[in-house]
Amino acid sequence: MRIARFTTGDDPQYGVVTGEVDELGIPGDDSVIVALAGDPLYVGVQLTDKEVPLSEVRLLAPVLPRSKVVGIGKNYAAHAAEMGGDVPAEPLMFLKPNTSVVGPGDPIFYPRQTSNLHYEGELAVVIGRICRDVTPERVAEVIYGYTVANDVTARDLQRSDVQFTRAKSFDSFCPLGPWIETELDPADLKVQTHLNGDLVQDGSTKDMIFDVPSLVAFVSSVMTLLPGDVILTGTPEGVGPMNVGDEVEVTVAGIGSLANKVVSRD
Repeated sequence: MRIARFTTGDDPQYGVVTGEVDELGIPGDDSVIVALAGDPLYVGVQLTDKEVPLSEVRLLAPVLPRSKVVGIGKNYAAHAAEMGGDVPAEPLMFLKPNTSVVGPGDPIFYPRQTSNLHYEGELAVVIGRICRDVTPERVAEVIYGYTVANDVTARDLQRSDVQFTRAKSFDSFCPLGPWIETELDPADLKVQTHLNGDLVQDGSTKDMIFDVPSLVAFVSSVMTLLPGDVILTGTPEGVGPMNVGDEVEVTVAGIGSLANKVVSRD
């Protein structure tokens, strides 16, 4: 099931995207959204009789994290190598504020504090229930679904600061979308990023050092996870700079594509 958050010009709504999709999760021209009665994370999937063609809506970030976005660094060996570091013995965890979240088509703002802004295409996990100390064997019980993410990073600030907070936390630094896929096996999904149409990242979740169950178990051993919290699972090799005017598109097979343009913050 594909759960989207959308607007037709009025207040945002949630809905279920119906219709055929291709192998990457891209919907066909006949796709429609069936509106839901409220936030499905809290009231469940309650269909209404309102249907809108997908082509006539503006998709928004499919989830607004109530408390946090948890990022995982260097979770692909090839990416750890390109960053000049060793493979971590445990998941390398950092936080992004929920104010960094934007949706499909929203601009990524290039802050004046950086001169080296990078894309990082990733699979994102959406938590569906309050949980703590979840064992890997029970992780599926607390996952609501999966979406596509771009962990935008000010690389020069990441290298100069003691920790990742400033480099990862500017407004618009966490595009999410286009929707949440609730029925997906995350073990072997192609993750690709295109910059202005050119393929720059081409990886698979099978190459993650720590898989999704391990990540959720690890994070939940540190902090309580709430419905709507998001875990970014790390990026494959091929990260690189974006400039004002560029468009970056991240695709995760089985979910779909997330595209955003870079604009000046001034």
